[in-house]
Amino acid sequence: MATSTTGSTLLQPLSNAVRLPIDQVNFVVCQLFALLAAVWFRTYLHSSKASPFIRHVVATLLGLYLALFCFGWYALHFVIQSGISYYIMIIIGVENMHKYCFVFALGYLTVCQISRVYIFDYGQYSADFSGPMMIITQKITSLAYEIHDGMFRKDEELTPSQRCLAVRRMPSLLEYLSYNCNFMGILAGPLCSYKDYITFIEGRSYQPTQSEANGKEEIKYEKTDPSPNTAVAQKLVVCGLSLLFHMTVSQTLPVEYNIDDHFRATASVPTRIIYLYLSLMAARPKYYFAWTLADAINNAAGFGFRGYDKNGVSNWDLISNLRILHIEFSTSFKMFLDNWNIQTALWLKRVCYERASFSPTIQTFILSAIWHGVYPGYYLTFLTGVLMTLAARTIRKNIRHHFIDSLATKLCYDIMTWMTTQVAISYTVVPFVLLSVKPSIKFYSSWNFCLHIVCILVLLIFTTKRTQKGSEEQEDSQSFCSKKQEEEEESVMGHNNYSTTNNFNQKREITQRNTTTKQ
Repeated sequence: MATSTTGSTLLQPLSNAVRLPIDQVNFVVCQLFALLAAVWFRTYLHSSKASPFIRHVVATLLGLYLALFCFGWYALHFVIQSGISYYIMIIIGVENMHKYCFVFALGYLTVCQISRVYIFDYGQYSADFSGPMMIITQKITSLAYEIHDGMFRKDEELTPSQRCLAVRRMPSLLEYLSYNCNFMGILAGPLCSYKDYITFIEGRSYQPTQSEANGKEEIKYEKTDPSPNTAVAQKLVVCGLSLLFHMTVSQTLPVEYNIDDHFRATASVPTRIIYLYLSLMAARPKYYFAWTLADAINNAAGFGFRGYDKNGVSNWDLISNLRILHIEFSTSFKMFLDNWNIQTALWLKRVCYERASFSPTIQTFILSAIWHGVYPGYYLTFLTGVLMTLAARTIRKNIRHHFIDSLATKLCYDIMTWMTTQVAISYTVVPFVLLSVKPSIKFYSSWNFCLHIVCILVLLIFTTKRTQKGSEEQEDSQSFCSKKQEEEEESVMGHNNYSTTNNFNQKREITQRNTTTKQ
């Protein structure tokens, strides 16, 4: 089905041939062009051959061109959002600019999402301009906090990671636009820290490592310039397999079939569970394709080098956004979230979770929902995710230690938690795919809200047990104190008059002796 686009229609014949919307074709072709441009950028505009100024200018102009090709005049939103945010940083000052930038950038993104969803294009899975704006919003807010940390707060107030990422000087307008709108990350990200990006542009390759002695992050500079070719080739293979899977298998397992009336009426419970898992698993490869290709583009330009492992092999996962094997074989809700959209999870942690004054988990999920957009399904997913996360954390804390005594029980535990995690994740994210309230509630109703109820019961049961345990410990403590006090009273009452008189006489003798000594 063809959809309208605000970008170029030059590739409309290709769109008709592959039967994909023109905006999606534009997106893929522009990313492939960015991949070739990244190779050229690294070869001919290497930091040893071109100044940081030239590299900033070229990266920014290429990025804005790709944005214009994909989104037409809507690409102006990227410049407007970045420009106003930079102006806010300049006039507000380092003390409070992080708050104003956060509110403005997130508010501007939300207004654009509302206009797109409820005015122009509700319910379309199109590659629209709000996607890049989500990444730019992350960059604006994270940089504002990093400047606030580096130029206003004291070092002893910062965590090790905040100290490592802190920016000690205000970036120029060109550096700011280059960071937000460079061709390597303007269409699909991923988010990277400002210091990492500037280090790359200026040609200072480094390797951040964890010091075992004090836990603080240290920077070790590398003199070599490792080749990213192997990493890029591997990631392109993953892209090809993901795209092939999405174009074939994913089309035969639509998520919407989970709420089909005939399927709900005739399928057995095991069949519905298996289809739920398979349909949501089949929905993931399109994200694998987009994020892995974006990672490969940055690597091809020479960006994303983390350092060398103990075997001397170069690691190109500094800004990687996912770990596919960890996702597909995750044995806990946290493990899945930690390996899915990694850079967004780090952004949520740095700007919200670590700085929240109360209920950091709830605040983080709410921010994540607002950032993703205004579809009701997003909020249903993230509110369900809060329950799932708290319940999973509670179960792991109270049960896991019973199953790690031997390899056999640990293996059984891992298999059970893998199955549970995959079903729970699938159950949670169905509204994220369905988008609207009615089909989402229809799905949860067909499952009788069973996992919601289980999570609530888990939290209530273990909270009650913890409360009872605390009460019992308090009663035991009070009982022990009472018993000890009774024993002491019995001991005192059990003494005869001689003992009491003797103690009195001893005290009087000591007093008299002290008086004599003083005299």
